[in-house]
Amino acid sequence: MPTSDPPIITTGRYRHFKGREYTVLGIARHSETLDPHVLYRQEYGDHSLWIRPLEMFMEQVEVDGQIQPRFELIQPQEFDGLVSK
Repeated sequence: MPTSDPPIITTGRYRHFKGREYTVLGIARHSETLDPHVLYRQEYGDHSLWIRPLEMFMEQVEVDGQIQPRFELIQPQEFDGLVSK
């Protein structure tokens, strides 16, 4: 099990490769494995909270033969806990 400090991710607004926007709130650890997950909120509909494994969040995807990030940072924003500064 990992025991190191959680990885750092830039908080703020990201665009998913399919076009929707999400706000990354920070990193959470899985309670059993301690694997890092990204905690983020969708910026449409009911503004649900989601988690995704950090590795998957940061990976590259192929779209129409082009490699691009799954999520692209479009507006950094700092948070104090889950409240915007």
